Amino acid sequence: MKTILKRLVLAVALVLSPMLAVAETVKPRLFVNLTTDDTWAAAKAIMFAHQKAQKQGHDTAIWMNVRAVYLADKKRPSHVHGLMADNGTSVQDMLKAFIADGGTVIMCGACSKAAGLNKADYIDGITMGSTDLVAGWLFDPDTKTLAW
Repeated sequence: MKTILKRLVLAVALVLSPMLAVAETVKPRLFVNLTTDDTWAAAKAIMFAHQKAQKQGHDTAIWMNVRAVYLADKKRPSHVHGLMADNGTSVQDMLKAFIADGGTVIMCGACSKAAGLNKADYIDGITMGSTDLVAGWLFDPDTKTLAW
């Protein structure tokens, strides 16, 4: 009886151990939907994505769509309102730092086209969006979504 019980425990452990290993490696994800070119709101969204999510271990993406596409246009430097203005950091500087730390910035292709912009117009590191890319973030069961 002891031998059978030991074998049963070993079999269960062997079956569950790969599942537990996968569960331990799943990284929470945050998908920030940014639709405005208002620099105050955008700065708050980027700061939250970078400082509160990405730097605390979340895989984080910012999807820039509607008017937010203008914020990453190299020809349109921006400023930051409020407390973030003290160090002279622009929204583009914030996006560059987020990308440098491993964040993903996805640009809506249709919105870019409507705004007369393309990948060459954007700061370095921008990823042009596609339905599959955005859906991969939105419909991942480990992703939470936040909108600005």
